[in-house]
Amino acid sequence: MNRRILITASLFGAIAVMLGAFGAHGLKKVVDAGSIEIWAKGVEYMFYHTFALLCLAQFKGTEAGQRKFINLAYGFFTFGILLFSGSLYLLATRSVTNIGFVDYIGPVTPIGGLLLILGWVSLLLAALKSK
Repeated sequence: MNRRILITASLFGAIAVMLGAFGAHGLKKVVDAGSIEIWAKGVEYMFYHTFALLCLAQFKGTEAGQRKFINLAYGFFTFGILLFSGSLYLLATRSVTNIGFVDYIGPVTPIGGLLLILGWVSLLLAALKSK
């Protein structure tokens, strides 16, 4: 089991639970229903890809080609979560935080989504390299 991936997944899992609870209890009083949906989508995808990281941690990665794809998937999933879910969290709270650069955050979401897709493709390639 890959310790680094497992630690990352554990941290993302704990953060996702906290952010989910915060969205369900704290944000409902200060943002509209549409913003809550955006927040919930960020939490949902954070959880999906945390589970993907847990799956990825199970690979032994004994072959060089497989290790390469495991490392790529790890990077894609990690940065995909940060960009995709992170941008959704910022977009959902823009009415409260008054962050001026939030208009530039919108295009970051699809970049994060692309990284998540590349993570899945890399996981597939790592599995295909497995014997």
